[in-house]
Amino acid sequence: MRVESIEATRSPQGKKRVRFDNGVSLLMPASALAELGLYEGMEVPESAMASIEDTCAKASARERAVRIVSASAVSQRELELRLVQKGEREEDAKEAVQWLTELKLLDDRQTAESIVRSGAAKGYGAARIRQMLYEKRIPRELWDEALEQMPVQDEAIDAFLQRRFRGKTPDRAECKRATDALLRRGHRWSDIRRALERYAPDEEFFED
Repeated sequence: MRVESIEATRSPQGKKRVRFDNGVSLLMPASALAELGLYEGMEVPESAMASIEDTCAKASARERAVRIVSASAVSQRELELRLVQKGEREEDAKEAVQWLTELKLLDDRQTAESIVRSGAAKGYGAARIRQMLYEKRIPRELWDEALEQMPVQDEAIDAFLQRRFRGKTPDRAECKRATDALLRRGHRWSDIRRALERYAPDEEFFED
């Protein structure tokens, strides 16, 4: 079996189209092409095709994993699932996750801390951030440690009320809508009540 041609493609990842004289055609990541050392006219044993395809599959999963990690914070489990959803083989997805973890480019603890910081910066409360950790498939045992770094949310709630009411004293209906919005953002009822009392200490927003 001989490498008949190596052609450029329109792939944004720079993949090459490698054609063999037996009719086989492979879309090959540049890293796999370099690892295999293929070149036009090269003679390749027929028995090597399975190994060539395996190398391409692993390289594809690794390159896709790098792109995903570069774009957003993901957990190990989330990355593995996303790779499989994108069409990578399960074993290649697991290998890519392990590879990035060993390179210290993927760390669930750091991802959890990043999610907490991001959620707190958006003014979310602990309940909403726990939901984010769950959605990102962060292991449950890492949640509490990450949430310990979360700042007290009084300032976030106060800022929300200032934006919402614009310095005016709200009526009960406006107060109820603001409270519901803060609850949806994951804040505790007790924290919201104290913030409303700070906002307008002379008003009675709540019935006993």
